[in-house]
Amino acid sequence: MRNCLRALSRLGPALAGAACATLLALACKPADKPTTGFKVALLTPGPISDQSWNGGAYAGLLRIRDSLGASISHIQTKTPAEFEENFRQYGAQGYDLVFGHGFEFQDAALRVGPEFPKTVYVATSGNRAQGNVAGMVFGFEDPSYLAGIVAGSMTKSNVVGEIGGTELPPVKSSFSAFENGARSVNPKIRILTSFIGNWDDATAGKEQALAQISRGADFIFQNADAAGLGVFSAARERTGVLVFGSNSNQNSVAPDVIIGSVVIDLPHAFLTVAREVKEKRFTPRVIELGTASEVVTYVPNPALESRVPVAVKAAVDSARAKLRAGTLSPLPPASR
Repeated sequence: MRNCLRALSRLGPALAGAACATLLALACKPADKPTTGFKVALLTPGPISDQSWNGGAYAGLLRIRDSLGASISHIQTKTPAEFEENFRQYGAQGYDLVFGHGFEFQDAALRVGPEFPKTVYVATSGNRAQGNVAGMVFGFEDPSYLAGIVAGSMTKSNVVGEIGGTELPPVKSSFSAFENGARSVNPKIRILTSFIGNWDDATAGKEQALAQISRGADFIFQNADAAGLGVFSAARERTGVLVFGSNSNQNSVAPDVIIGSVVIDLPHAFLTVAREVKEKRFTPRVIELGTASEVVTYVPNPALESRVPVAVKAAVDSARAKLRAGTLSPLPPASR
């Protein structure tokens, strides 16, 4: 400051006076106010480039931003310690709503939630609610059952496969529904199941798929996020193998081998919750979104629609109507 004043003295009275006025104005300018308004954050367990589970969640975050004018933030987490750390960080920063995207975030949300009662924490695929912590359960079993009907009806080898990231309860439940759907039309079918152990390794996903194909699988239902991209790659290298997309509509990701996708409309689900929170009418609860909500659905791939027999399409439509009406359960009795 002393050097600055010395320099100003050389400018002459008029210029020095103007410069001093400018400096005083800047010095007296109030500090920038902290970000205000509706603030929403998202934690994902994997990269949003997976074109599946995490990518769909990020699309939901962007829709909240665009539709509700929210300030948003996203962090990819890898360990349970990071789950808590970032939940706590967003609570301290005054975020209104924080999504932990996956069943694995539920325990961390329940631990951190009481520390920040003004922040709503939502664990997707979570099945518990407490205080300001809510769960969001997607009826993924319904469209998984329909995918099973397609695979069980169209398989030529009577062998189909399932490949998951890790053995989380929602993944195992969707596999059980897929198996039930396949066996409802083909009691003789044999089903191969394997888990990669992570959600990111596309090379491992491809290896698992090739191993199942070598054992006769000609349809594979994958629920493996970024690792699932390797399953598509494997199907492209083998003649006569078709696969299912999952979580997002992945039909365009590999249109030559994806027969259809088991879809969760995550943007619609996220926006519905965010609007309730912003309008101060959200009640923490376990939010159940099934076929009737149109958040989950089975979407055939238009590029391969001609390969699906009319009778199979009719069976899928009939089962979908029964699922929507509640007269058909996607899970076998032992799994309910």
